[in-house]
Amino acid sequence: MIATIILAFLAALVGGNGIPHFVKGITKESYPMVFSNAPIPNLIVGWLSFIIASVLVYFAKISDFPLAAAIAAAVGLLLIGLFHAGPGAFGKK
Repeated sequence: MIATIILAFLAALVGGNGIPHFVKGITKESYPMVFSNAPIPNLIVGWLSFIIASVLVYFAKISDFPLAAAIAAAVGLLLIGLFHAGPGAFGKK
């Protein structure tokens, strides 16, 4: 059960972090990132985040503990959302 909770949490965290990078990439807008602020690297990082999140969900065995996984994923998504809405990786604008 602990592995399911950790993997579901990380999947939501990584997947939620990929959303702004992917969206900014497909809308051709710059967005702060370690590698580059350009749209194409952001698109690639967002896409890779979705792939990694999918792999984490696969190994989480969510069907064994669906409620625990859902709660862990909700917390992970909330935390990454608060991070992006608040200070973000590079501080406030």
